[in-house]
Amino acid sequence: MIKSYKDLKIKIFADGANVTEMKRVYNEGLVKGFTTNPTLMKKDGVKDYESFAKEVLSEIKDMPISFEVFSDDFGEMEKQARLIGSWGENVYIKIPVTNTKSENSYALIKKLSGDGLKLNITAILTVKQVEEVMEAVSDKTKSIISVFAGRIADTGTDPVPYMKQSAGIVKRNKNAELLWASSRELLNIIQAEECGCDIVTVTNDIIKKLPMIGKDLTELSLDTVKMFYNDASSAGYKF
Repeated sequence: MIKSYKDLKIKIFADGANVTEMKRVYNEGLVKGFTTNPTLMKKDGVKDYESFAKEVLSEIKDMPISFEVFSDDFGEMEKQARLIGSWGENVYIKIPVTNTKSENSYALIKKLSGDGLKLNITAILTVKQVEEVMEAVSDKTKSIISVFAGRIADTGTDPVPYMKQSAGIVKRNKNAELLWASSRELLNIIQAEECGCDIVTVTNDIIKKLPMIGKDLTELSLDTVKMFYNDASSAGYKF
């Protein structure tokens, strides 16, 4: 049983695009890497993609950071991937498993991975996709296989069997790592470790809950009662 976040063996990556928060989490030493995506960047008001990336990389030079291509055309996607890959040795290039036309990215993945570019294959939701991606990535180049367990759970489906099966497939390649993506709660970190995942991505809200791992439930019950009482008192509720 894991009694503290310090007992975790899985690598925790922070998922976000707020530069201030990324630097704060980095300096706290709780994470082993970072992931971003265009949706998170838009949410955090990023206007200039390259300037944002280089600002982050000027501070964080010794941990993996994933930046995603945003073209829907594979030729342009390749150009973007090679540019992103030139930004730093710790950069992983996020390539979606398909484009918006449902055309798979396997040929591009094979080409880029074969050329030695570190990739993070993203938006994977099926074991079949995991199998096909693993046929495309080189065993001589580092790669991250990001399965969106949280989105699987959003459909009412238990992601654990999918992740366990995926772990067995990914482990055949010594340079590939399985990432549990789109975490929804702290429990997902524990689940990811038990499934054999190498990495789990979490938001800053979940990172803040890490000290909760192993907390005594009786103590937590009392804390909850105190919270309700204090909130009722501060609100001035009366009968």
